[in-house]
Amino acid sequence: MCPITKEQINILVVDDEISIVNFIKMGLESEGYRVYEAFNGNEALELVEKINPHIVILDVMMPGMDGYEACSRIKKLVKTSVIMLTAKDEVDDLVKGLDLGADDYMSKPFSFKELLARINARVRNSFPELSDVIKIGDFTIDDGAHEIKYSDKVLELPPTQYNLLRFLLVNNGLVLSKSQILEKVWGYDFNGEENIVEVYIRYLRDKIEDKDHSIIKTVRGVGYKVVI
Repeated sequence: MCPITKEQINILVVDDEISIVNFIKMGLESEGYRVYEAFNGNEALELVEKINPHIVILDVMMPGMDGYEACSRIKKLVKTSVIMLTAKDEVDDLVKGLDLGADDYMSKPFSFKELLARINARVRNSFPELSDVIKIGDFTIDDGAHEIKYSDKVLELPPTQYNLLRFLLVNNGLVLSKSQILEKVWGYDFNGEENIVEVYIRYLRDKIEDKDHSIIKTVRGVGYKVVI
């Protein structure tokens, strides 16, 4: 059996605040996870049976069906780890969530770094065979070591170049617009020029000696795609 990779991990984010859902989704997708979204308990219940999520990030205070009821019902439908989010920070609320089957509990506001650490811990507990290494053609992405090899040679990549090349590789064959790349690599609040993408694409082509642009192709008027 092949080891499971982050790209095969389904995470469902459930919160009635769109900004929070977008914040979590963007961060998790940049880490390589496959992320789905729901904005209330009923939407979450419909989705869990379709996608069978490995992790559910579930807000407590939602209109209609609250997170406690949603957690209880989700746990009866699928085997998953539930991390509950709440603005409350009282012991009774924490105990109630855990009694209903929640696996972890975080109070708002929270840092994405802490949430990611808890998600990674849950994933590794459930999938000890999880591989940090992804092979795509002649490229090997090792997220644990934070390095990318090309034809078994380690590429010297600063963080932004690493993130850009990784994003292009895991989307092998897909055309990615400059705005998509900026959002996923530089962040949604980046205020610089789109031309920065062209500069970094040039850096990467130099690093992998892609002089004829046969690996990182330019799709005129649209963006770029990797073809391997």
